[in-house]
Amino acid sequence: MTATTSKADIKVSGMTCAMCVQSIEEALGDVDGVRAVTVNLATEKAHVEYDPDTTGVGAMKTAIEELGYGYVGLASEISEEDSNRAAEKSLASKRNRFTIGFAISLPLMALMYLPSGLSMMELSYLSLVVTSPALVYVAGPIFSAGFMALKNRNLNMDIMYSMGVGVAYAASVMGTFQIVLNMDFMFYETALMLAAFLMLGRYLEARAKGRTSEAIKKLMGLTPSEAFVVRDGTEVVVPLEEVVAGDTVVVKPGGKIPVDGTVISGESRVDESMMTGEPIPALKRAGSAVVGGTINGSGLLRFRAEKVGLDTALARIVAMVEEAQGSKPPVQKLADRAVAYFIPIVLTIAIASFAFWMLVGDGTLLFSTGVLISILVVACPCALGLATPTAVTVGVGRGAELGILVRNGEALENAEGITVVLLDKTGTITEGHPRVTDVIAEGISETELLALASAVESGSDHPLAEAVVAKAREIGIQPESPTDFASIDGKGVQGQANGKRISVGSLAFVSGGGVLIGNKRQEEASNLESLGRTVAFVAADGAFAGMLAIADPVKESSRAAVEGLRAMNIKVVMVTGDNRRTAEAIAKQVGIKDVRAEVLPGDKAEIVKELQARGEKVAFVGDGTNDAIAISQADVGIAIGGGRDVAIESGDIVLARNDPRDALAAIQLSKKVMTRIRQNLFWAFAYNSALIPVAAGILHPVFGISFRPEFAGLAMAMSSVTVITFSLTLKGYTPPARGRR
Repeated sequence: MTATTSKADIKVSGMTCAMCVQSIEEALGDVDGVRAVTVNLATEKAHVEYDPDTTGVGAMKTAIEELGYGYVGLASEISEEDSNRAAEKSLASKRNRFTIGFAISLPLMALMYLPSGLSMMELSYLSLVVTSPALVYVAGPIFSAGFMALKNRNLNMDIMYSMGVGVAYAASVMGTFQIVLNMDFMFYETALMLAAFLMLGRYLEARAKGRTSEAIKKLMGLTPSEAFVVRDGTEVVVPLEEVVAGDTVVVKPGGKIPVDGTVISGESRVDESMMTGEPIPALKRAGSAVVGGTINGSGLLRFRAEKVGLDTALARIVAMVEEAQGSKPPVQKLADRAVAYFIPIVLTIAIASFAFWMLVGDGTLLFSTGVLISILVVACPCALGLATPTAVTVGVGRGAELGILVRNGEALENAEGITVVLLDKTGTITEGHPRVTDVIAEGISETELLALASAVESGSDHPLAEAVVAKAREIGIQPESPTDFASIDGKGVQGQANGKRISVGSLAFVSGGGVLIGNKRQEEASNLESLGRTVAFVAADGAFAGMLAIADPVKESSRAAVEGLRAMNIKVVMVTGDNRRTAEAIAKQVGIKDVRAEVLPGDKAEIVKELQARGEKVAFVGDGTNDAIAISQADVGIAIGGGRDVAIESGDIVLARNDPRDALAAIQLSKKVMTRIRQNLFWAFAYNSALIPVAAGILHPVFGISFRPEFAGLAMAMSSVTVITFSLTLKGYTPPARGRR
């Protein structure tokens, strides 16, 4: 029996650095029943997978709060309005604290360096009285978090900050009251300014981090809060959560469609761009599918609600994007390992540097203390903690805006290294809406041939079968339902209808049953296939009855997608169950040279394995249904869908539009995200590698340069802001092929 797994996204407050992330992941991971935990510093969420029979959210809440962090609640239960209000309140608090810190520390610094008429003793007592209450207010959250971390034996940057600010303030108090003889200096303004810089840094970080999730906020804001529904023959307004499947929903001109459903009456164009990335509004009429969150045009629509609440396409997309934004690509493991040893090493360097300058070097107590404080502050690994999650959050969000849905961070990393892309033909390279172009009957009329073929094909949901049934209905034939029906994957169908035993399929399938098909007809079929048409042979009661040529138009964007992939030095292969002559004709139109034809659905995965065995990194692009096995086997499975029918449960990457250029865009975006992550990690490591030695005084003996603690605080803040800013540049990514039609 398979154990059930539940998922929870928990909003956590109070996280400031990569060590916080690591501590929460370890604490939640130790909760009995928790199977997997990923904490995202950028979105301030913990994604937890757990056994609901063993544990619950209450135990996770306790684990988080015992560490000293805040349990805000389940992300799904926090409204966007409440979230925005909390974010504004937090920003206002940080803004007030650093404003007061600078307002007091800057005048104090001026008094230290400008003639004031005050003696050192008077200035010392004045600074003590003015600074102390301000420091309590400005640095209060830092000391509180540091105390909780120390209490829980959790070595994080709040402890380092508390030590830096605390040492500066304690040294000043000792100097004021001459606890240490000959200590004629003060750090009051330094302690307060340092705390103000730390708060400024957190304020800037919070503002920048808020921008990383703008894409998901836009998606969540698409759904209206109310809907017009028909109840007891009367049109009434109800809250969105009260709409149920089966309701008749009315959408007025310019209104938002609240849930997924099928149009009953009316005609209008609907803007689906936020869902699919398609800029041209789609025409909707009776029988058309509509998706919640899209915007109605100038017509009035009535539709039947079919999927509501968390079952709507938009809700599933939001859930998928949020989960992806909270995931970690494997490259993050490097940063995680580094952070685990970072703070103990920094503490050792800080103490050793203080001791060196006091005992070996020519540093004064003032200089040595300044070195100690500067190292404690400048070494914050915040930038390391933000390097990956901010890039993933922005990149996945940008993808969602373009209709490219990435399932997790690992998919981004795998997509970056793709060397071969396998493209399914029907519905990927071609439109997926084939139509019958030629009807060639043998011994019977064309109408009789269509009646026979459509009867047995009506039992299949294959696109080619749908084309035959559509052609029959077009000329007034209502196909009879078959009995004893059988479908043989990649070959054809057979069944009993119209009093005959009928077979429809490939030449090998039909002739393999003992049906004789003359050379002339086979030659005709070859000629049709050379034009890119698929030929279906028809037999009735063991005799050849004719054949149908079916064309599936190539998408206008397919050639651009193939050219774009080849320009990136990626090999492109077409994989199809169609016959070789037709497949090669289609491949020639789009510029593909490597064709694997007459491949059964189950054998597509074997082609993927074959290429992987050669060392290739393979992406398979298919419809997510017939190609599920191949998509699963590939290094990156890309399911190509269309609006509400997007195969969200299939593939590592899901394309909301039926446009193969988006497969190209997905790989391009993945490369950009991974490049940005590596740049961020390099910057974060380089920053600490460069500034810790400077803070330790390495430039002092030769150049006389020292690093004041308050400037160390500013540098620390700017490193995190820089990393976030680099990540935000991903919002500007535009797929170069999208402008081509």
